[in-house]
Amino acid sequence: MDNNKNKKNKPLKLSSTGRLQIRKNLGPSGDSQKSGNNKKTIQIVFRNKNNQQKSSSTAKSNFRGSSTFRTSPQTTPGLTNLSKNKSYENKNKKPLDNKKNAPKKSTLKPVDDDFSKLDAKKILEKEEQEFDRFPSLAKLKRAREKEKLQSQDQNDETKISRDVAIPDIITVQDLANRMAEKTADVVKALMKMGVMANAAQSLDADTAELVVAELGHKSFRATDDDLLKDLEDFEDLEKTLVSRAPVVTIMGHVDHGKTSILDAFRSSNLVAGESGGITQHIGAYQIGEKDKKITFIDTPGHAAFSNMRARGAKTTDIIILVVAADDSLKPQTIESIAHAKAANVPIIVAINKIDLPNVDPDKVRQDLLTQEIIVEKLSGDVLDVEVSALKKINLDKLKEAIILQSDILNLKANPNRVARGSIIESKLEKGRGSVATVLVQKGTLKVSDIFVSGSEWGKVKALIDDNGKNIKEALPSTPVEVLGFDANPLAGDDFIVVETESVARKIAEYRFKKLQIQKNKVVKSNVEEMFEQINQGKASSLPIIIKADVQGSAEAIENSVTKLSTNEVAVTVVHKGVGAITESDVALANSSKGFIIGFNVRALPHARDAAKRDGVDMKYYSIIYELIDDVKNLLSGLLTPDISEKITGNVEIREVFNISKIGNIAGCMVKDGIVSRNTQVRLLRDNVVIHTGNLASLKRFKEEVKEVKSGFECGVMFENYSDIKVGDIIETYEEVKTERKL
Repeated sequence: MDNNKNKKNKPLKLSSTGRLQIRKNLGPSGDSQKSGNNKKTIQIVFRNKNNQQKSSSTAKSNFRGSSTFRTSPQTTPGLTNLSKNKSYENKNKKPLDNKKNAPKKSTLKPVDDDFSKLDAKKILEKEEQEFDRFPSLAKLKRAREKEKLQSQDQNDETKISRDVAIPDIITVQDLANRMAEKTADVVKALMKMGVMANAAQSLDADTAELVVAELGHKSFRATDDDLLKDLEDFEDLEKTLVSRAPVVTIMGHVDHGKTSILDAFRSSNLVAGESGGITQHIGAYQIGEKDKKITFIDTPGHAAFSNMRARGAKTTDIIILVVAADDSLKPQTIESIAHAKAANVPIIVAINKIDLPNVDPDKVRQDLLTQEIIVEKLSGDVLDVEVSALKKINLDKLKEAIILQSDILNLKANPNRVARGSIIESKLEKGRGSVATVLVQKGTLKVSDIFVSGSEWGKVKALIDDNGKNIKEALPSTPVEVLGFDANPLAGDDFIVVETESVARKIAEYRFKKLQIQKNKVVKSNVEEMFEQINQGKASSLPIIIKADVQGSAEAIENSVTKLSTNEVAVTVVHKGVGAITESDVALANSSKGFIIGFNVRALPHARDAAKRDGVDMKYYSIIYELIDDVKNLLSGLLTPDISEKITGNVEIREVFNISKIGNIAGCMVKDGIVSRNTQVRLLRDNVVIHTGNLASLKRFKEEVKEVKSGFECGVMFENYSDIKVGDIIETYEEVKTERKL
């Protein structure tokens, strides 16, 4: 009895399908719709405890009233038919004998005894009340979404506006971090502006400012000083300074004896190691002991290495201008003087080759006056020494002059600080990777120091002096090879030691992005201009790939060959790099229809095979002026040749014969020159050209001939032209093509 009582208190639960069906059968007033026979079947779905739908064909006798439940044969399983015109069976009546159609256990739940009838409307209302107490998942989800939107609105109202520093170049991710915004929101803002970007994409300052304003923040431009404050230099206190070795750069014209003087100082033979006997690399060396040390920088004298000489002048304290006594001033000598003046560096003139017969050093001194260089012998303030590198004459005097000049300059530096210097040269070596020659200018460079150089950064793995020995540290004015670069730095870049790897990486990435944008702008403009000229037929292009042993040589070659370009022909440097020629270089040359220049390097075996397969030309050089001459000849081949005319004969028409089905034939006399069958002709009438074309036939009597000489008669017929008269003059000529050279 207690169990039945508890069951009474539990309301019937309708499924959503049941509720919908009831609503369909109930009218606006809530009553059931009447059909023609006043009968309407209402399908009600009941639920058990497990929320499963079951059908019942009969109702228990606990339900009171005249209505009865019965199963409709058309209903689906789990549904029960309810008819208002049918009454419930008496509770004393036996259940149906048909056990097949009746379920083993009825799922119909009893209701309160107060129910005299099963009211569908009341059941629906009770069910809706139950759903209000126990909402569905969809309803809960909608409620949570509403709460989320409300919280977002509140957050927008309380959103913090930030002041965002905008550098020249910034990534989307970095910009989002500075605004404390989601990266996805920044990307959406960019998409609204028509800019498709990802988190790693770089933005310029103008675009970044628009994004900041769009997201409700304020922006201001950050200067390089703000971003690169870790690279700021500072003045050293006077008490921290100690004397340092002078940095001396040897400059002058090619083959005037610069490297020979250095060899005489070092008792070495550097000249023998250079191709063609000329210096094609910039080198740094140190001589002397303890307080008498001198650092020398040797620069090439060839015209192609102008940038090298300029870098040497900027990183030096003193310049030794080498002038051959038998050759006096030459173009590169004058250029070296200009570099020295621009850098405001004192000059010491070394008049070399005085051991040769019949030389006049005074003539050199007089020629220097034209460049406003007045030596001491002519009452000037410029030191000059007559030397012979070959015979080692007066080298001590030259060394004394260097020390004297350095004493006047009072050269000092602080060794007890982080190192700063300059990249003299860089190269790629097998087994060691990227190696750079660094001249330490301030501080002391040590192994394991973290550094930034241009757009590259790294950690010092090893230091090697000019004698090839490993050292632990390098003091100011010391040239040293540094191992630890991931890629080759550019010659002339700064070299600065920083505190942490994160700082080094940040600075290097910023510099790299800025360099790429500038480079792309220049390349884009140059390429667009070149293609425009090519499309207009004004210029032809010669694409080349440059691979050299050192960065300075690659730079010198690029500058030299691009200077050969004219309005008609242009050299396009597709790529330049350091190291051996690789397969990627061959593929690039193949796609660009260019060729590869290897300067003091060779191609790898796979690269040679690829070049042979693809038909890519590779040219090897060890002397730069030979390379420049060959490129000049190739460019000359692209020039349109000069075309001129050469008059070969004059013919007078004396008779005109009209032959049916053939046309007019001119009976002529060759007055001078030779008339050839395949020659081009002009028809002149009263010295006016009325026709230009070719001969269709040239006959001597009745025979076709190849040519007719002066003083002989011939028959001439024009090709596709017959308007000829007696007295007309036929002028024969040929075009002569003359190859042009740069």
